[in-house]
Amino acid sequence: MCDVKKYSDIYKEIKKLEPHDTLQLVLECEDDEEKDFYELVGDFLLQKRQKEAIARNVF
Repeated sequence: MCDVKKYSDIYKEIKKLEPHDTLQLVLECEDDEEKDFYELVGDFLLQKRQKEAIARNVF
């Protein structure tokens, strides 16, 4: 069984990443799978910010 609190804490930390942070992670990762993961995280965070901007009519 997985440690739900641990992964919840990881999620909360990931949500704090800024675009330059995810870019740095992509550029400095060790392998392609890790790079893909950080690119997905960056895309997710960008989509979240876009939805928030649209909801506030700031686009």
